[in-house]
Amino acid sequence: MREASVKRTTKETDIALTLNLDGEGRGEISTGVGFLDHMLTLFCAHSGYDLSVKCVGDVEVDDHHSVEDIGIALGQAFAKALGDKRGIHRYGYMILPMDETLILSAVDLSGRAHLSYGLDIPSPQVGTFDTELVEEFFLSFVRNAALTLHVKKMAGKNSHHIIEGAFKSVARSLAKATAIDAARADVVPSTKGVL
Repeated sequence: MREASVKRTTKETDIALTLNLDGEGRGEISTGVGFLDHMLTLFCAHSGYDLSVKCVGDVEVDDHHSVEDIGIALGQAFAKALGDKRGIHRYGYMILPMDETLILSAVDLSGRAHLSYGLDIPSPQVGTFDTELVEEFFLSFVRNAALTLHVKKMAGKNSHHIIEGAFKSVARSLAKATAIDAARADVVPSTKGVL
């Protein structure tokens, strides 16, 4: 099983996270940020990963520290669970429709951290959630997972749909990239021999 756990404690957050890349799409999510709980639950369902997250954060200040630190912990767990990346497809992409919204995402599990973020979210908030934190989450995840992620809104007006579409699209792209290629199950997919 490609599984990893991360415990991250700072003066702002206390996080316990476990990720299983070969799961069944189950999520046990309690971040203290309701909208993020919803997005991570969707992430599990659409990636097929099992994810357990428990975060106690300083949400009385705002949601920033919790969202950012969960992205860090998830990225760290993702990198650990992948190991040497032997046998993976490496690349994945998805163009995902959600009502009026269309989101493109593409990933390369390259070992190089890069985020190309193209989500124009019209509302500054969805409920009490600051929509600028979506970029913070993906940036923290990408930096710590050491992968390349492009995520772009191709169409969309509804802020909730745009964010939800992004999480679903990225989840499906990651699922494709981390899937084992049966024909090359013992090969690291790089001419360098390492990722």
